[in-house]
Amino acid sequence: MGAGGSPQHPDRVFGDRGCDSSPHCRKIRKLGITPYIACRKTANGSGLGVHRWPVERTFVRLHGFKRLRIRYQRRADIDQAFISPACSWICLRHLILN
Repeated sequence: MGAGGSPQHPDRVFGDRGCDSSPHCRKIRKLGITPYIACRKTANGSGLGVHRWPVERTFVRLHGFKRLRIRYQRRADIDQAFISPACSWICLRHLILN
C-alpha cells in the first residue's frame, strides 16, 4: 500500500512517454507514489511497454465488436452485458486458434 498505508493509492504508477512531465511526477510523488514513467526523447528498451502490448491488443479486439466501440448506455450493467460475451468470444477464438 502506498501513501502511508492508504488503501486508496497504489505504491507505484507506470506510464509511457506521453505521461512524462515534471508537474505530474511531482503530484504523484506528493501522494507517496513512485512513478515509473518512460522519459521523452530516449530510446526504447526501458521495459515499460512489455506488458502494455497485450492490453492494447485486447482493446483492439474488443473494438472489433461494433457495439463496444462507442458507449451508448449510461448504466454500467448494460455495458457489462455486452463486454462479457465479447471477452468470452475472444478467449474462445484464442483457444481454438492456438
